[in-house]
Amino acid sequence: MSPVLEPNPQNSHKKLLLVLGAMLGVTVIVAVIASFASP
Repeated sequence: MSPVLEPNPQNSHKKLLLVLGAMLGVTVIVAVIASFASP
């Protein structure tokens, strides 16, 4: 989270939200598939 590597702070904030949303979405999809796969 060093500001030296990221010259555009507001853009990195949007990217962080996108990554968190993607991780949450993948977790939900895996949970749904696991609940369907279990007998």
